[in-house]
Amino acid sequence: MKTLNEIALKVKSLNKKVRIAIAVAEDANTIGAISRSTNEGFVHPIMIGSKARIMELLKDFSLNDESFDVIDVSNHEEATREAVRMVKNNEADVLMKGLVGTDKFLREVLSKERGLLPPKAIMSYTCALELPKYHKLLLISDTAVLPAPDLNQKIAMINYSVKMAHNLGIAKPKVALISSTEKVSEAMPNTIDYALISKMAERGQIKDCLIDGPLDIFLACDPKAGDIKGVQSPIAGNADILILPNLETANAFYKGLMLFAGGELAGLIQGTVKPVVVMSRSESENSKYYCIALSCLMAEVR
Repeated sequence: MKTLNEIALKVKSLNKKVRIAIAVAEDANTIGAISRSTNEGFVHPIMIGSKARIMELLKDFSLNDESFDVIDVSNHEEATREAVRMVKNNEADVLMKGLVGTDKFLREVLSKERGLLPPKAIMSYTCALELPKYHKLLLISDTAVLPAPDLNQKIAMINYSVKMAHNLGIAKPKVALISSTEKVSEAMPNTIDYALISKMAERGQIKDCLIDGPLDIFLACDPKAGDIKGVQSPIAGNADILILPNLETANAFYKGLMLFAGGELAGLIQGTVKPVVVMSRSESENSKYYCIALSCLMAEVR
């Protein structure tokens, strides 16, 4: 798949309805994206929050009364807890954040007693970016969760991103481990991790992908850069996945692409027992729609 719209088209072709529990659903952009997904036939939403406010917002959309459910819980923390409970108990297939704050939302997702993260699992975030000047979707991790990932966390980031790439139809994704240079240096500890990861992949310890690093962005995404720099790499300027060294770098990188390069994204929390959609309350209806489509593609519907 080379565009985000292809994800939505693929999900529609599967002829399955994914049950999405939305925590604190009384948000116009969220309801707009959910209504669009519902009308296109691949979502059954369970909207949890203030029923009066949700029903008021729904007046702007033409939804059949049987195509959605509303659970009236006005308190944000209680609404989030109920949404997480439904997903954990297989009463829903995907969890989505609505108007609730991210800290309250993730607190429930990470709860040892009630949450969705298995013991010893690593939670991360991968987004798929559609960029006008790149010839296919570009997956990036971690843009939202891990501040300074260690070696094991970087490996988890790779495995999660590779799984997403497989669901997008990429049989053997090319993973570029991004730094400011292609040289390994003690002055840049991430490059040492990258060298270890590349060797692990070479020995089959990380499977179903091609990995190289450290690489800079040009070597990862520009086919001409290898010849110019005299660097041979299996990525060859054709990366499917970029692993960034830390959250500050990844977050600034993707937001810069969104603001200055006309990028559009879909992203998901990774590592949880079911897909979790976490987006800023200010994100557009269009972005939320693509995140919903991606979550439906990644969901295992029972």
